[in-house]
Amino acid sequence: MPDGRPHGPLPGLTAWQRAAVDFARQDLQSARREHLATMDAASLTLLVERLRGRLHGLLDEITEHDCERS
Repeated sequence: MPDGRPHGPLPGLTAWQRAAVDFARQDLQSARREHLATMDAASLTLLVERLRGRLHGLLDEITEHDCERS
């Protein structure tokens, strides 16, 4: 993998959740290629907001599911 970590199947996640994680990974890989240090403030803000939006619902859903199992 480009970042050196394995990105195999994510056990316990739904297809939608896996897609959200994959999109977030793609956003991060794209940002790495653009070299975060050279990005202007507006671009960094958009990147963070895009990642937050992608992952916020996923984290809420996973947390809710974990609470139901407890």
